Amino acid sequence: MKINKVKKIMLLFCTALSIMSIRAGIYNTKRSLYTKDDTTKTIVQQPNNTPISKKNIIDEVIWVVGDEPILRSEVEITKLQGEAGGTKWAGDPEYLIPEQIAVQKLFLHQAALDSLTITESEIYQGVEQQINYWISLPQIGSKERLEEFQHKSLAQIRQDLHDDYKNRQLVQKMQEKLVSDIKVSPSEVRTYFNKIPIDSIPIVPTQVEVEILTQTPKIEIEEINRIKNQLRDYTNRINNGETTFETLARLYSEDPGSSRQGGELGFIGRASLDPAFAGAAFNLTDPKKISKIVESEFGYHIIQLIDKRGDKINVRHILLKPKVSQASIDAAKNKLDSIGNDIRSKKYTFEAVTAYMSDDKDTKNSHGLMVNSSTNARTSRFKMQDLPTEVARVVDTMKVNEISAPFTMTNTKGKIVCAIVKLKSRTPKHRASITEDFQEMKNIVLANRRRQVIHDWVVKKIKDTYVRMLPQYRNGKYQYEGWVR
Repeated sequence: MKINKVKKIMLLFCTALSIMSIRAGIYNTKRSLYTKDDTTKTIVQQPNNTPISKKNIIDEVIWVVGDEPILRSEVEITKLQGEAGGTKWAGDPEYLIPEQIAVQKLFLHQAALDSLTITESEIYQGVEQQINYWISLPQIGSKERLEEFQHKSLAQIRQDLHDDYKNRQLVQKMQEKLVSDIKVSPSEVRTYFNKIPIDSIPIVPTQVEVEILTQTPKIEIEEINRIKNQLRDYTNRINNGETTFETLARLYSEDPGSSRQGGELGFIGRASLDPAFAGAAFNLTDPKKISKIVESEFGYHIIQLIDKRGDKINVRHILLKPKVSQASIDAAKNKLDSIGNDIRSKKYTFEAVTAYMSDDKDTKNSHGLMVNSSTNARTSRFKMQDLPTEVARVVDTMKVNEISAPFTMTNTKGKIVCAIVKLKSRTPKHRASITEDFQEMKNIVLANRRRQVIHDWVVKKIKDTYVRMLPQYRNGKYQYEGWVR
């Protein structure tokens, strides 16, 4: 029977959550029931010393990688998840899925050896993004509906997702470390380009170059005082023993990445923090004392020290962001509208005005030219999906050299800003050329080289790792050689 689109989405959603909780329960059981000398041992329940029968079997170890077993249930659930999402397997999933799981275990083992870590704050942000995506689906629509659908609280859902997200990020970090030193020369790019058939040359989607000029709406002094008074009140309540820093952070902090962790950031270096925040945080010496109010690019904070380890620090913080009034937004837009009219009448150039009037530190020194940080190398060219959503929406209908009307957007610091943009260039979709699209071609060659390095690493790792599998898996076709011995 054909499954319609809605059912597929719901099935994918259900299995994506279920796989976490099923694995969690099974993993806690399997270590005590598995021995390295018996790779085909079945996980069983045998209450009251009753004889083992087929009805007692709840799962089975089908592969062993190092000292980590792979269960049949993992393969079956992953297969179901793939089918619900429309995954096209490049071979037999009965063989490819356990291989994928085995490769992940190789990366996770090496990540542990190399002491790679993911902070709880990073995990929380990733899990929240996933939950918010599911809630945004028409079939769900709310946190309450999500809980009802899963028969679990949000806390339980988050816990189910926690380890899976952590492992995916560790695998990614390990892969990035393996290829961090890989480079390609211009001659290698030209050689690659000259060897491929014309009909195999990649198609480059439409790309644009955009210049931006921003004005940050002014925050009224009354609003700033309100925020500061609120933070002072939090400090007094903590110092008086009425409540804890963690409780107030969970209730009131406007930093989504740390509020659920009681404001805790995890161990982090100075360079990863806003300079003003870092200065205040690293000056703290007493965990019982709360910092003075600190203003950063994100808003206003109070900070509490947890611990210091060498050049890293772990602190809690509460962030409050002043609210921007509509009057301030309208004033900033009016100013930009006037600037835009002056540019159109040739009184000034967009680039000249931007250099001394824009509030955007990232583009001010480049005369407003936006830089694409989503690629391996800095470039001013953007695919439409790589632009901030608000900018892409405006640029989509503009002509080259046109100046937009003022609009509002949220910058990378989470603040509301007003902006006008100029479309500097638009390159329509085309087949790549070595002269016009060198960076695109370089990225392709670099990606190929990195894939080969990772492939070679996996093959070598397999040779050095204990691997066993059930007999029926020994005749499978796998992406990597060396599994069968």
